[in-house]
Amino acid sequence: MGTTYLAIDHGDRRIGLAYGDDEIGIAFKLPAAVEPESEARIQHIGREIKQRRATALVVGYPLNMDGTEGPRTQVVDIFIARLEELFNLPVHRVDEGLSSVAADSTFSSRQRGRTARQRQQHRASGEEDSRAAAVILQDFLNSRPMPLPSFDEEEQSEYPDSDPPNRHV
Repeated sequence: MGTTYLAIDHGDRRIGLAYGDDEIGIAFKLPAAVEPESEARIQHIGREIKQRRATALVVGYPLNMDGTEGPRTQVVDIFIARLEELFNLPVHRVDEGLSSVAADSTFSSRQRGRTARQRQQHRASGEEDSRAAAVILQDFLNSRPMPLPSFDEEEQSEYPDSDPPNRHV
């Protein structure tokens, strides 16, 4: 069984969330944690960890373009320490680079024609933040080797003189 990841794009008011695993290798966005209190956002993350049976976390890490730590890395490091303390899961820091820009560009055409109020409401929903978390997670998953399928002995005995059938067509 592969690792299931919960990806997090940390923000002061909204926390974007996505999940995926290394078997399928595709990131899926989740509703963002947009609760007004930071403790409620942490509880939201905890519920997603439990519901998705996440076994590791992937957190967007705000590095500068030259790879050095940016001004927000200290804030994110404190946030990561809290996650590690509360959930006891491995945390992978992933350069978030231009994830928000990439997430924004994927749907900016849908924003045309919307009023400023509609755009503000959309931003408050955290959908862009979760889209950024999905971009971060997809980059992470793409950088990892895909696991080979495992076959149990019974399946192997069905094909004694050949390789097992390819399940991934």
